[in-house]
Amino acid sequence: MNRRLFLAALPAALAAGCGFRLRQSGDIPFASLYVDAPPASVVAQRIRASLTSNSKTRLAANAGEAEAVLKLTQEERTKVILSLSGAGRVTEYRLGLRLSYSVDGKEGRTLATPEVIELTRDITYDSAKVLAKGAEEQLLYHDMEDSAAQRIVRRLQAINPGTAVDEHPG
Repeated sequence: MNRRLFLAALPAALAAGCGFRLRQSGDIPFASLYVDAPPASVVAQRIRASLTSNSKTRLAANAGEAEAVLKLTQEERTKVILSLSGAGRVTEYRLGLRLSYSVDGKEGRTLATPEVIELTRDITYDSAKVLAKGAEEQLLYHDMEDSAAQRIVRRLQAINPGTAVDEHPG
């Protein structure tokens, strides 16, 4: 019995001994953050939810009282035909999510250069399974929105608030 317990605990002890830790969300280096995004932005909603549940950063009600402003623009979904069958019916689509964002500090200082995130997912299509494929499509869009929100939060964590980025180098 003791040998089984030892063998079961050995991998955990080895992982802990090497410094392994599950990925945790780090803190954002701002006391307050304002998320400037269109009201229908799903990515902005996911970012706000992530920050309120996992961060010490307070979400400001307006840009004037925030230490930094995250501005999300141009959030759009796309759906393009990827392939057709011999009969001319759609067999695959490519779904896409594209959005732009930038991070500005007080007095309009640019803390992170504007960045564009483009994510794509391919999906097969079968006209006999319209409801299932519609649900799969929504799931893939949801996954892309989550991925974009996580990327932006990680970028926020990496910002050094003491240095501004020069957008137009000399």
